[in-house]
Amino acid sequence: MSCFRFLKGMMFIFNGIIFVAGIIILAIGVWVKVDSSSFLKILTIIKVGGLSQIINVGYLCIALGLFLMIVGFLGCWGALKENKALLMLFFVIVLLIFIVEVTGGVVVLAFSSLAEVLVEGIGVEAKKSIKIDYGKNADITKVWDSLMTELKCCGFANYDDFTDSPFYVSTKNYPPVCCSNSTSCIQADAMLSKISGCYLSLLRFLKDHAMVLGGVAMGIAGLELAALVVSMVLFCKITPR
Repeated sequence: MSCFRFLKGMMFIFNGIIFVAGIIILAIGVWVKVDSSSFLKILTIIKVGGLSQIINVGYLCIALGLFLMIVGFLGCWGALKENKALLMLFFVIVLLIFIVEVTGGVVVLAFSSLAEVLVEGIGVEAKKSIKIDYGKNADITKVWDSLMTELKCCGFANYDDFTDSPFYVSTKNYPPVCCSNSTSCIQADAMLSKISGCYLSLLRFLKDHAMVLGGVAMGIAGLELAALVVSMVLFCKITPR
């Protein structure tokens, strides 16, 4: 009986952690949708192949977070009530999630190694959007300004991306962020500021967040594997009433 109680306690702990992990993933999804929209908007605006679909990652994280919270609650309730049907339902659901998350974690970790290729792939279209629309198209101008301010970078490769853009033609200046946010930014000041382009910043952003998401997914998968073992042991030990 003491072993059975211990397993019930472990079930609560595992599912409590899964529930909290669901909250974390939900928060990441909300963050992607609210605070980190500049890069995603650029992908959508310049319409680079299917890369604009990355914007759906936020929705995926929100849905996954909510689902994990429900599963965590289901596991705790099944153990509390010693209900074999709930425990078996929990086992099947977690097994499916385990398979999906292991696959997703591997894909995300692999994606981090391909981040450089991804960023280089959007470089041509990104530079074109600057040359043609920066200073003329208000939406693209605002997106680039937000991105450069957030990542503390200038242009895609460097300040020279803005040369001959509508903004440069009309003002003979580069964006203020290219000169450490000074009021005016002529070519000499931009050269002296040595502010790097957004290529390196985007590459670092993608790698960092791909590793975080992949690591979280693999960590959750480990916890779910333990929960699978405990739930099956409980299922076998509970006698029908």
